[in-house]
Amino acid sequence: MLVSDFDFELPDALIAQNPPAERGGSRLLVLDRSTGTVEHRMFSEFPEYLQAGDLLVLNNTGVFPARLLGHRVPSGGAVECLLLGPVAESPTASPLWTALMHPGQKLKPGARVVFERDGARMHGEVLGYHHFGRRTIRLWTDEGSVADAIERIGHIPLPPYIARPDTPVDRDRYQTVFARHQGSIAAPTAGLHFTQSTLQSAISRGVEITEITLHVGYGTFKPVRVNEVESHEVDPESFEVTAAAAAALSRARRDGRRIIAVGTTTTRVLESLQVDPDGGVVPTTGETRAFIYPGHRFQLVDGLVTNFHLPRSSLLMLVAAFAGREHVLDAYRRAVAEGYRFYSYGDAMFVHGGRRV
Repeated sequence: MLVSDFDFELPDALIAQNPPAERGGSRLLVLDRSTGTVEHRMFSEFPEYLQAGDLLVLNNTGVFPARLLGHRVPSGGAVECLLLGPVAESPTASPLWTALMHPGQKLKPGARVVFERDGARMHGEVLGYHHFGRRTIRLWTDEGSVADAIERIGHIPLPPYIARPDTPVDRDRYQTVFARHQGSIAAPTAGLHFTQSTLQSAISRGVEITEITLHVGYGTFKPVRVNEVESHEVDPESFEVTAAAAAALSRARRDGRRIIAVGTTTTRVLESLQVDPDGGVVPTTGETRAFIYPGHRFQLVDGLVTNFHLPRSSLLMLVAAFAGREHVLDAYRRAVAEGYRFYSYGDAMFVHGGRRV
């Protein structure tokens, strides 16, 4: 299967640079994957497509301000650092982080940096140099914790296709209303459309809601550099499915109720889970490298809420695996023609219908 089979034309003007004026004010393209039929709605109307007994699965990860701006010591040269994740499990348990840093050629092991903002100050030292420009950096403060300093100094790590600096508004809008566990450097963007009112409307229709956690890493922006889809590999991301979430999934599966994943991150978690011979979903904490592309047989997901993704991306391939490549590319062409907004701050898509394939 060729990566070029997942290409499409997208005018730059349709790449959303800002969120809609109000959360939930985005458009919604509804795709029936069994027929290819497309409807154009508003996201506020999404609950109308839900049925009593549906299980809506949310990713409750939170984005942390992972982008640090500072200067080298003693030269004063500008430095940018994107924290990818702590070397230890908890940001408060270890001062060691994996990061991407710029300018890379000058930041070799032993280089010292300082990050400052709004009266907060944090020091860093490059300890290790790794593949693809990644580094191990030690962080420390003169007072207070590293975690608190990151929260005060850090900037929201907007995706590279948003060509503007972050603003205070992004601290709220590049975060879902159900974010509970910080750890992501990118938002689970399908969840950005939901308001508390939308969730309550779903519940009033008899919909059950459960949550999983997947911390989104830099790999979400990793381009597919190979020619054949099957040769691509995705980076590992940590996730947790609690006993309560697994029980909800097990009940829905055994009852024959629809399981609707909010986002590709949620989908990758659900399709990474083990289902026992009795149909029970096993609670799991670990990492997933799941790369879902056409030919994948879905074991749990019956519906998918998602944003519009980059051409030739692994996320587009996941949606194509669920709805069929031709249906998805046709829906994308229609979205372009109708002026839908694309990517993280863009509009939404709901894929439903048909049996698991």
